[in-house]
Amino acid sequence: MSNLILNIETATKNCAVSLSKNGHFVDQISYAGEGYSHAEKLHVFIDDILKQNNYSPADLSAIAVSKGPGSYTGLRIGVSAAKGLAYSLDIPLISVSTLESLAHQIKAEDAFIIPILDARRMEVYSAVFDGTYQLIRDTKADLLDEKPFDSYLAKNKCVFVGDAVAKTKEVILHPNAVFSDIKYPSAKEMTLLSYKKFEQKDFEDVAYFEPFYLKDFIGTKKL
Repeated sequence: MSNLILNIETATKNCAVSLSKNGHFVDQISYAGEGYSHAEKLHVFIDDILKQNNYSPADLSAIAVSKGPGSYTGLRIGVSAAKGLAYSLDIPLISVSTLESLAHQIKAEDAFIIPILDARRMEVYSAVFDGTYQLIRDTKADLLDEKPFDSYLAKNKCVFVGDAVAKTKEVILHPNAVFSDIKYPSAKEMTLLSYKKFEQKDFEDVAYFEPFYLKDFIGTKKL
């Protein structure tokens, strides 16, 4: 049986969708702009990737979405689209950790992999994985000036990846710190993660699933 999964990634400035078939990557469409244009681009990308690969929505076996942490607006748009598709097509909804997906862009078997996403000011969303992508420390909102990664840097090389690298490298000067140029998670790296959950029937409740915001949304105050 052919298991076709649509993967949706909108947790950062990267708006991306990918198709995977039986756990194998098929295709991806993505756009990372300075602003958040996810609301305009996401549904167009979904239509385009299906048409380009000669599929229709009825061919999909499941919808997978990057669940966060990340941008409040981006997550809300991605999860709303994923829930709407899963409900209308009556297929399972799968959630994938944004930080785990980001970690999978790094190949470093002999190091810790630390995905870090910007959470305003000197704060980052982060988790710690070993070189085989096993979770070593769960997702937290860390203050960089409290040196949250010192214990890992003391033990081994640490590869930092994500859109908070620029501000992190100004604070962390340890010789074991390595900084990747990769800024955003992609829908391509969701392929194996979503398929593993699909095989395990690890699905979300479409009616009640919410993104993993980690922190409360703080809007701009009106003057």
